[in-house]
Amino acid sequence: MSQFNKAQEIYEVLLQQTKNESNKAPNYYQLGRIKYSQGEYSEALSFYEKALAILQQSLPSDHPDLGDSYNRTGIVHGSMGDYPKALSYYEKALAIKQQSLPSNHHDLGDFHNNIGTVYDDMGDYSKALLAHEKALAILQQSLPSNHPNFTSLYMGIANVYYSMADYPEALSYYEKDLA
Repeated sequence: MSQFNKAQEIYEVLLQQTKNESNKAPNYYQLGRIKYSQGEYSEALSFYEKALAILQQSLPSDHPDLGDSYNRTGIVHGSMGDYPKALSYYEKALAIKQQSLPSNHHDLGDFHNNIGTVYDDMGDYSKALLAHEKALAILQQSLPSNHPNFTSLYMGIANVYYSMADYPEALSYYEKDLA
């Protein structure tokens, strides 16, 4: 039995033992993570949506946990190729997190990076670059230059430039990614 299957069994038992509906959200969230890690995106989305519905019922609309839940749901939609929905969830996550985090917090940079990636996937390269540039400005203020978060950001920027056929600029960011 794989570790994922063991973890899934544990969270399913915890879910059955949890009587209060509002306390089930973390278990649904973890089940969603397991399914996402297994590439079972539809099932992951179902669990994330259940967790999100509970959080929407039990928390204020600007609670940071809702931002995390919107972001996670956006990630699954992006992985499934539903970019408009992914973008909508990322924007909701960013709006909530901007209310609770300092303007230079690295999580905000990660949200902007996600938004940039979705715009790239949608073929809107100018918006993708704007979002990635916001992410870069935030991460440069909040993290050391060798932090792993820069890797996905540089790769995202390079991919946008590549899609725009600006190969020298793409190469520059691919090289930063490798450095």
